[in-house]
Amino acid sequence: METSRDFFDPNSRTTERRPNRRCYASEGSSASAACTTLPCKADPRSLNTKNRSIVFAAMALPPVFLRSIEASSFSTWLRESDSPFAFYFILLFHTFGLALLVGGNAVMDLRLLGVERSIPLAPLKRIFPIMWAGFAINAASGLLLLIAYPTKALTNPLFYTKLLLIAFAVWVMTKLKSRVFDDSSLDEAAMVARGRPLAKWSLVLWIAAITAGRLLAYTYKYITYPC
Repeated sequence: METSRDFFDPNSRTTERRPNRRCYASEGSSASAACTTLPCKADPRSLNTKNRSIVFAAMALPPVFLRSIEASSFSTWLRESDSPFAFYFILLFHTFGLALLVGGNAVMDLRLLGVERSIPLAPLKRIFPIMWAGFAINAASGLLLLIAYPTKALTNPLFYTKLLLIAFAVWVMTKLKSRVFDDSSLDEAAMVARGRPLAKWSLVLWIAAITAGRLLAYTYKYITYPC
């Protein structure tokens, strides 16, 4: 229920009543309960402790462009449609891409670390196109998932940690190809010696990226834009 308050105008001796609706949200508050009425031109000295806390909460709102994305018809369709080709279909493809990308990396890394030494290393170079295909699927499906819930992702610091971990993991993957598999002068022992440190980093980075991605489901502050 919206109420009005008395507002002090320093240029006038009169008091006017002008409702000014602002939206804010804090942890544990629902979107429907996140709206209140704030002074439009209130004298800061007249604000009580409760109103000051409301002002600071309003200043902490996510960027408005996130609300614009969520209000678009495409984002709403991705998020709310019952179509089998909407959100969960895209999430399924995101999982497929992850299996191709991280699965291929895991096979290569484990072989370089000494698992199944009977498998020759050189033919594993053919896995790289599969991994890049998985990366392309993940990038495309990830962008669509981001459009569906931009506020949920972009207001969570862990989301940026995940992107940074993926960037480093992909960089290690390119180094594995250029330094280990593209150097035809290396025999298998030399490939293992050169690739082992990179393989360790690759496994650590991909495990960390997957863990960060999984934790996104439990660490968000907003699901959608408040109010």
